[in-house]
Amino acid sequence: MPVLEFIRGLVFAGFAFSAAVALGNWAVRTRRISPSSRSARAIRRIGDPILGRLEEWLLRRGANPQNSGWWLLGIALVGGIVIVSVSEWIVQQLYRFSAASARGPFEVFQLVVYLVGQLVLLALVIRVIGSWFGLDRYHRWTGWTYPLTDWIIEPLSKIVPRLGTIDITPIVAWFAVQVLLGMFMRL
Repeated sequence: MPVLEFIRGLVFAGFAFSAAVALGNWAVRTRRISPSSRSARAIRRIGDPILGRLEEWLLRRGANPQNSGWWLLGIALVGGIVIVSVSEWIVQQLYRFSAASARGPFEVFQLVVYLVGQLVLLALVIRVIGSWFGLDRYHRWTGWTYPLTDWIIEPLSKIVPRLGTIDITPIVAWFAVQVLLGMFMRL
């Protein structure tokens, strides 16, 4: 698919640029390149607008701003993986919707139920990961997951026992949603 190849190319170019900026910053900072040379000035002129903001962000969070190059590489890598994965998923869903609409209204309905089930599973994962970081139902990043998952978490929490301080209810809910989706998709 040409669109996906273009997106992958952009992501790779972004990662290569981030790697060049991080490497150049490291070379100037460790004096592998003389800080007063033309190349060091060019490296700083290109990299400082990006790394400067990242250094400020790290300072506000109490982290070492000298690690901004590594953070840039990590953000470019993880962001690139997310961008490529999401774009592939969107293209795949468009193909599925096209095929389902050609087969009839029940297939479209089945696809919509499948996508809603996938959204619930994603919300379960985000809810659990958010709870590890202390993000509750009132946080802006995880608040939307609670209305999508409470319908299954709340009843199961009354049945599923806790294992000490560990709540396995989301795992049980994950499997329950998977089973329900599997049964519905077999219709």
